[in-house]
Amino acid sequence: MFDLHGKVAIVTGGNGGIGLGMARGLAGAGARIVIAARDAEKSIAAVRDLKALGSDAVALTVDVCSEGSVDAMVADAVRRCGRLDILVNNAGTNIRKPAHELELDEWHEVIDTNLTSAFLCSRRAYPHLKTAGGGKIINIGSMLSIFGASFAPAYGASKGGIVQLTKSLAVSWAGDNIQVNAVLPGWIDTDLARRAREEVPGLHDRAIARTPAGRWGRTEDVAGVAVFLASPASDFITGTAIPVDGGYSSLL
Repeated sequence: MFDLHGKVAIVTGGNGGIGLGMARGLAGAGARIVIAARDAEKSIAAVRDLKALGSDAVALTVDVCSEGSVDAMVADAVRRCGRLDILVNNAGTNIRKPAHELELDEWHEVIDTNLTSAFLCSRRAYPHLKTAGGGKIINIGSMLSIFGASFAPAYGASKGGIVQLTKSLAVSWAGDNIQVNAVLPGWIDTDLARRAREEVPGLHDRAIARTPAGRWGRTEDVAGVAVFLASPASDFITGTAIPVDGGYSSLL
């Protein structure tokens, strides 16, 4: 039910953090992984990590904000691997400023990286998933898809948009046997979160106090949900958004 042998998965931003945690989970279940990211050196290191798990992983360089770059990346992935079955739209960024201090170009940078990229990658992946007889798209949202944060208006808007994009794609492509779901990570201990702790005073203590599990998440905490949503176990689940947050979103 959770076997991914013979499947090919693209993970954008998969060379670190949540993306690499998910890539490790998919690789452990048997999938061949395409790490698609900007930092080629970091991607090569991630591929070495995945090959140590037995995955036949490859690295491709992509600018997820560029239509042409995304189109070339997907075409190259299919050329090298022969097919495409799973797409994880994980690439993301954040600029932590209140709305009245945020410049328009900063707004566009966050929206384009987090939301528009998911549209571009999904649109380009669609014909290949359809040709394969179906497939899985996993979009990475955030608990800020649900809550607001004074220091992240563009990030929150992009991640809220991820949930609505997920629902729209799920409805559009269900007839092609393509399931589209979102994962909403809580406070996961990644480089992005560490920078947030540095920039937002008191964030660490507030996050721990609100999280019933009493800790920050680890990147391996997202591996299981990735395997579930990429596998036949989730064939009748589409258009959902699953929090992986240690209970953070369950509190009033």
